[in-house]
Amino acid sequence: MARWRLSGAAVLMFCAVCFGQGTGQNSGPWVLERSGTTAGLRGIYAVGGGVTWASGTNGTILRTEDGGYEWQSCAMPPGAEKLDFRGIWAFDDQTAIVMSSGTGDLSRLYKTTDGCSSWKLLFTNPDQDGFWDAMVFWDRKTGEILGDPVETDAGEFRVVSDLDKSSPSKDEQPKTATRFATFSTWNGGKTWQRSMNGFLNSDPKRSGAFAASNSSMVRFDGWGWIGIGGKDGSFVYRGQTATDLPLSDGLFWKKILVPITSGTDSAGVFSLAFRDPEHGLAVGGDYTKPNDSAGTAAWSSDGGKTWVAAAKPPHGYRSAVAWDGELKAWIAAGTNGSDVSWDDGKTWQPLDDGKWNALSLPWIAGPDGRIAKLDRGKVRK
Repeated sequence: MARWRLSGAAVLMFCAVCFGQGTGQNSGPWVLERSGTTAGLRGIYAVGGGVTWASGTNGTILRTEDGGYEWQSCAMPPGAEKLDFRGIWAFDDQTAIVMSSGTGDLSRLYKTTDGCSSWKLLFTNPDQDGFWDAMVFWDRKTGEILGDPVETDAGEFRVVSDLDKSSPSKDEQPKTATRFATFSTWNGGKTWQRSMNGFLNSDPKRSGAFAASNSSMVRFDGWGWIGIGGKDGSFVYRGQTATDLPLSDGLFWKKILVPITSGTDSAGVFSLAFRDPEHGLAVGGDYTKPNDSAGTAAWSSDGGKTWVAAAKPPHGYRSAVAWDGELKAWIAAGTNGSDVSWDDGKTWQPLDDGKWNALSLPWIAGPDGRIAKLDRGKVRK
């Protein structure tokens, strides 16, 4: 389903330096940069202090240390020439983890600890038919990967229904189960453990997540949310910290219906974001119908227990949403533009009609090497 600190001398040794002090063109309030690449960009991560990382097709990874004045084209990870890096998670100007999405071993994780002059392969998808959609880290050691449903061993412990602590006897348990693939790490990605709980059981032919902007999974203060779509409908899995079950991802998961367009493999919840444990946004739609605005956003004010469709939605399919703490507003983006909401997602107004994939404010990224920075002074109520 998802099938979507270096010296100047050191920089010259391993990368091309692309001066990006704007292109002289804007797209609404977005100031376009010179990224130096034509790759399709789906991963972007703003660390702060002028440091931002981006990633995309054909093994492309970019980095800036000076707020976008120059973008450095990083050394390519080994064997990554044909990989599509749809997610990147950075910790500082030296350390980042990049995730590729693809069938089977085309889904991989690489890590750099030297400012992207070199990369080490951390983990390769062990599922032949698997496909990774998102990764999230809540500190330098603890992280999680989300992949589409695959058939795996059922495991010795199996929860049979949401928040139900009962379990069948060992003899009654099935030998295999089809569930969303989730892997957890507690040592910065050196090793990964597959989650074997039954909360995320699902039919791979009828539901899946989307590798559109590395934002279909969110973690926040002991809670977690996963957005999915497909023929069976649009849902958010809401996870609560577990204390008495041996779940490798640490959460009980409950499946909750979300009023986002669904019913096809190309439709559903593409992106989630929470500004605090109670207030969250889900955006999506059908990526094959980018100009259809119906069913493209929903909001929650109770931690994701319930979701309400936007009264005035964004003006098309949206693959990314993020909270801007400076503006006190939500921003969503997709392949036909971006929008802003000042009332926690209830109503939206257009910002531009550009082509975008991913957000990490104040940055936005899209196809053909498009990177832009938000000029907040041009965003008006």
